[in-house]
Amino acid sequence: MHRRIIVPSALAASFLLAIPASAATFEAGAPGIGDSYYPASGNGGYDVSHYDLRLKYQPTTDLLEGTATILATTKQNLSRFNLDLGLRVSEVRVNGRVAKFATSGDHELEVTPAVPLEKNKSISVVVRYAGKPSELKIGGWSAWHRTPDGGVAADEPDSAVWWFPSNDHPLDKATFDVSVLVPDGTQAISNGVLQSQSSKLGWTRFNWRSNKPQATYLATLAVGKFDITTDKTAGGLPVLNAYSTELGDNAGAARASVERTAEVAEWLESLYGPYPFSAIGGYVPNVTTGFALETQTRPYYSPRQFANGANVSVVVHELAHQWYGDSVSVGDWKDIWINEGFARYSQWLWSEKEGEGTAQELADYVYGTRAADDPFWTVKPGDPGADNQFDIAVYDRGALTLQALRNEVGDETFFAILKGWPQEHAYGNAHVSDFVQYAEKVSGKPLAGLFNTWLYQPVKPAAPAATKAGLAAAKGLTAAKGLTAAKPVQPKSWKKIAETNTIHER
Repeated sequence: MHRRIIVPSALAASFLLAIPASAATFEAGAPGIGDSYYPASGNGGYDVSHYDLRLKYQPTTDLLEGTATILATTKQNLSRFNLDLGLRVSEVRVNGRVAKFATSGDHELEVTPAVPLEKNKSISVVVRYAGKPSELKIGGWSAWHRTPDGGVAADEPDSAVWWFPSNDHPLDKATFDVSVLVPDGTQAISNGVLQSQSSKLGWTRFNWRSNKPQATYLATLAVGKFDITTDKTAGGLPVLNAYSTELGDNAGAARASVERTAEVAEWLESLYGPYPFSAIGGYVPNVTTGFALETQTRPYYSPRQFANGANVSVVVHELAHQWYGDSVSVGDWKDIWINEGFARYSQWLWSEKEGEGTAQELADYVYGTRAADDPFWTVKPGDPGADNQFDIAVYDRGALTLQALRNEVGDETFFAILKGWPQEHAYGNAHVSDFVQYAEKVSGKPLAGLFNTWLYQPVKPAAPAATKAGLAAAKGLTAAKGLTAAKPVQPKSWKKIAETNTIHER
């Protein structure tokens, strides 16, 4: 006779397997993902892998109708979960079944599925919704930019809630299919590759695909009348640029800048490694805002970026973000330096390449023209606070930090760090502390003190040796064209900063 012996651990496992799902504990997912600056951003309990957005937009009325299918995986046993959306919802289904839903606050959609959701299960969520995005105000502010011929969704740190339901935080990146139906004669621009375009009954449908992980704020939509140019890079990437037909005097400068996108990207590859996405381009809609934004694969530029003539520097800034900010995204909005410090420094490197002032000269100029009692030095780029997230100091002091690092470790090591970092964290998220550790690993030097001085101390640091040598020359530098900030944009505190930031170029 053989006796089967069950050890205690096996017995426990067998017992757990026997517990019916109805006896397990199911709880509501958190209404926020845990961001330091914006606790209500994003949601807990699930991870999105793909958004399929099927939209219809009427430019004359600003009416947007949508059906969003969201594919996700549960991270806990869920009795309920939240999505972020400000428009009016008419129906929600979870795994094909009608779900109950309610709204709270200004953008929380609370979904209660017909059957509780077990942990580590694939789910599909369908949301039907409609509304006029320009009428949606959150804190008195809108990320939907109405234009004479349509509308544009592009802003940060939020824009998704104005046009599709999502887990709205960079920590939950996903792929996207965006299908938009608009009246004939109107174009719909979005991220990635234009898969197809077809017309029927007076309407044209545009189908876009972004096949690499993308943060929700980097998703964009622009509907209007555009002149579109297409090409391929030397490496075979599809290039698509779009220009409003109503840019007026800014049209020539806009084209002269954005049409150099492929050239700039090729140069950036020499610094940061292979371009991380499957499409590239940019668009300039007929908006009144003054900023630009690194919307993934297809940056957004306001016409005012080109009011003084061609501005290739802003193209450099937004394309640098494709590595620093888009492929490697912030782990928390306080890590904004990972985005803006590197994009600004890329502008300085472009200036160096073009013979219009070296990065060191520009660093000397910024350092030398900011007195010790200038409030500029009180903003800490490594943790600026929500109200100062897009302050000029995050850009310029952030770039000064990189110049100080370059002086400390030397060019060979410095550029190895810049190229290696985006490969180390490709398509993921990272914190400032992760970059510090990576720089120390590659350089073999203790660098925590350097980063603490330049990123976290609310005082003007002592000039490093290389900078001291250039301060006298810096006094002779004059403000000139070019290096125009991509932002600032309104932070989630909804406090308006400036429409434009400029730094000075020799």
